[in-house]
Amino acid sequence: MNNDGFWVFGYGSLMWRPGFDVAETRMARLDGYKRAFALVSVHYRGTPERPGLVLGLDWEPDSGCTGMALRIGAGEADEVRHYLAERELVSRAYFEVSHPITLLCPGRDSDRGEGDSVDAICFILDRTHPQYAGGMALEEQAAVIGEAAGPTGTNRDYLFKTVAHLRELGVEDPELFELERIVRERVGA
Repeated sequence: MNNDGFWVFGYGSLMWRPGFDVAETRMARLDGYKRAFALVSVHYRGTPERPGLVLGLDWEPDSGCTGMALRIGAGEADEVRHYLAERELVSRAYFEVSHPITLLCPGRDSDRGEGDSVDAICFILDRTHPQYAGGMALEEQAAVIGEAAGPTGTNRDYLFKTVAHLRELGVEDPELFELERIVRERVGA
């Protein structure tokens, strides 16, 4: 962290509901990881009795995840770091790491240009955590997502909002789009 605050990489709900003030937003790419419904949710989009699934950044060489780089200003840095720890590390199923991401569009509010690399806080899945659920077939994911709900809403709304936001941004994610299609079929939406 420096005088300019810090960057955080959003790939799911942080893109469409960050929950904090953002000084600058840029399209960005994180290499070596993919966006995946690979984490059992018992706190937000599911319950211990009926767990849901939420997105995580799952290691996959030769892959990449396009999302949003959110720059947090220095004045909000401490408050946002505390908020992110409470929100993202509730079950300790993610590693909070500083990782280089590539900015994909020009910005107006910082001296970083398109193609520049910045270090950003990324929440990477812990594959050894009991809530890790990587490798599930799309049909299995759809069965869980179609039925689960938790304190922050239904699991399917989380999927639908994320996919809608990716489409608004022009981001292609064929696996997530196919998962959305299957869930919509299952629930008649």
